[in-house]
Amino acid sequence: MTTAITADTIEGYRTGTWVVDPTHTEIGFSVRHLAISKVRGVFEKFDATVVAAEKPADSTVTVTVDVTSINTNNADRDAHLRTNDFFAPDEFPTMTFVSTGLRIENGDLLLDGDLTLRGVTKPITLKGEFGGIATDPWGNVKAAASGSTVINRHDFGVSWNAALETGGFLLGDDVTLNIDAQFAYQG
Repeated sequence: MTTAITADTIEGYRTGTWVVDPTHTEIGFSVRHLAISKVRGVFEKFDATVVAAEKPADSTVTVTVDVTSINTNNADRDAHLRTNDFFAPDEFPTMTFVSTGLRIENGDLLLDGDLTLRGVTKPITLKGEFGGIATDPWGNVKAAASGSTVINRHDFGVSWNAALETGGFLLGDDVTLNIDAQFAYQG
């Protein structure tokens, strides 16, 4: 069942532009490693903007991520991720997300949009949570939200892998993308 999202149901809702607060935001991922654990990483350089419309469901979200800013806490792995085996940043320096819709379905907040990685654009849905709107001690209005989705990396041309002696492969196919974001109201 789809539930309508209205400005009246969001305490403190404000139309206008909201820009990401990078010091209170994390864009990360995890992928299965050796079929027994997960490798996690974050992107340290990104930009995001929300344009809040009169009807919240008509609002837009745009995110641009510098793929060379990847950090998995392992310099050798990060260097490999910056090659054509993975992100191919010389040709595709950014990953982008552009929203196409916002809805509540069966109690879940869903943000639909198009993810572009390595020149391939596919629709995805982030399942999320709206944290709310608050004013910080300096009078700045902030909003927070989080979301996650699972993508198949092969869908975006990221297919490098290595066979294991014990069977299987070094990396899993599914990558979980996680976003915990805070935005500052610009008016």
